[in-house]
Amino acid sequence: MKNIFESILFSAFLIASAAFTFLPIDHYVVSSGYTIGFVSADPSGSFTSMSGDIYFDDADLVNSKFNLSIDVSTISTGNGMRNKKAQTSEWFNATTYPNIKFKSTSIVKSATGYVITGDLTMRGITKTYSIPAVKTKSGNTITFSGSFSVDRIEFKVGKKSTVVPDKMVVTYVVPATKG
Repeated sequence: MKNIFESILFSAFLIASAAFTFLPIDHYVVSSGYTIGFVSADPSGSFTSMSGDIYFDDADLVNSKFNLSIDVSTISTGNGMRNKKAQTSEWFNATTYPNIKFKSTSIVKSATGYVITGDLTMRGITKTYSIPAVKTKSGNTITFSGSFSVDRIEFKVGKKSTVVPDKMVVTYVVPATKG
């Protein structure tokens, strides 16, 4: 009788531990209120359309993921002519490459928050970037924010110029609601 009771107890323990081991990571969807800006001596501006999914759990960073997309046609520099030029084949080539994409490959804790490393794709060119992020949480919404530099020449966005700097500072605030 003791062996049957021990077997039942052991089986219950295995089932309970398996249930906790395979809990799904929280799924978030990019929600309104995001900002994606870029700053240089000239030009500066923002993108006004972003979408994506974030799977995030502080206790399971190995399985946490970001998959984000920015619509290039929504570039806003404060100058309509410059916005149109940014979409031409010389710059972002929005007809052929309508989105800037970021897909994470790893997330680690840092002294100030997290470092999200992943593949950044513009104009069909993919480069690995490590992006610092600070996370805040309010109810069912998490928000990631930070800034990093992108070398536009690496992605063949425009040509070297004395007017437009090679490096652009990208600032972002990305809220996502649990979906």
